[in-house]
Amino acid sequence: MTPSQSLLLPLLAMVGLTLAVWLRLYAVRIPEMRRLRIAPQRLAGSADKHLLKDTRASDNFINLFEVPVLFYVLVLATVQLGLADAGFIALAWTFVVLRALHSLIQCSYNRVMHRFTVYSLATLVLFVFAGRLAWKLAG
Repeated sequence: MTPSQSLLLPLLAMVGLTLAVWLRLYAVRIPEMRRLRIAPQRLAGSADKHLLKDTRASDNFINLFEVPVLFYVLVLATVQLGLADAGFIALAWTFVVLRALHSLIQCSYNRVMHRFTVYSLATLVLFVFAGRLAWKLAG
């Protein structure tokens, strides 16, 4: 497997994590709506989202389309430029593991400081990835 192909594996793992959180979202949301007798249309407006008591998976799913979007762009740019190497692969896997831990925390016991610490570490890893890419492009 080439370094570029290896760098795509953590990208696919992030897609898998997003799928897992999406499945968790509906596994929690549909039974809650049935239990609380909330008609689906009642959730059409953002003002009615307060009717749901467990929004952890939903909040995490939304979060997976914020900072991780930069991860996808950086990985694809690195692959396209032919710059993939062991350092980028290690940083990418570190980001994925930290984001998986962030999702696990948010979708389960949701302790904010634990979640924030992992989120911050993952984001710092991503900035190191971006800085390393910029350094390679400049030099």
